[in-house]
Amino acid sequence: MKVMDYIYSTLKKKKMHMTLLDPAKQSAERAGGIAHVADEIGTDLFMVGGSTGVNQDNLDATVMAIKKGAPEKPVIYFPAGANAISRYADAIYFMSLLNSRNVRNVAGQQINAAPVIKKLGIEPIPMGYVIVEPGMKVGEVGEAELLKRDDTEMAKAYAIATEFFGMKLLYLEAGSGAAEPVPSELVRAAREEISIPILVGGGIRDMGSAKKLLESGADILVTGTLVENAGFEKRLASIMDAFR
Repeated sequence: MKVMDYIYSTLKKKKMHMTLLDPAKQSAERAGGIAHVADEIGTDLFMVGGSTGVNQDNLDATVMAIKKGAPEKPVIYFPAGANAISRYADAIYFMSLLNSRNVRNVAGQQINAAPVIKKLGIEPIPMGYVIVEPGMKVGEVGEAELLKRDDTEMAKAYAIATEFFGMKLLYLEAGSGAAEPVPSELVRAAREEISIPILVGGGIRDMGSAKKLLESGADILVTGTLVENAGFEKRLASIMDAFR
């Protein structure tokens, strides 16, 4: 089954949780261990990527370690650019950073990567990517014109444009390590305008914030920083409770 088919079929039954692992933040062995625990707790899928420090070696090693630790769950590469692409990933977000000031992040990197993705036979998943204040490192690296936290009209515009472009997912992100997640009002505004699944990530640390986002219309929640520290099991289990 293709990864996008897996996502669509799962969303018919329930909302989803994705665990994001950054190859630059821990060893591949550690990533595999985290994946094994997250799988047992109930995460539905793994994302691999980071804003800086990702290279071919640590990317491939991390993807393979995750697949060993959680062999039944798909792994999607969440790229920062075309410099490294793992043949071991089950899919790759073929994403456009819609609010970047640099056209290379909107379409240039994607054009460079497309022939490689096709040659490797990795499933591309077209996705509109929008970075919300505060944006953190990814906003800086992506040269984003950050979506303001109270700008529901622009959230609607990005959402509609994403669907009109024919993309299969919309990802709203506050940035790794953000003090607060994407405001539920932005998620609700986007949800009112489109039918494609909405991912939300950045700053989700507890069951309360997770539940609020899910109730606002998010289909998939992404947590990453949460699993990078020791003792993450209880925090992740608490977030998973929001899905129940």
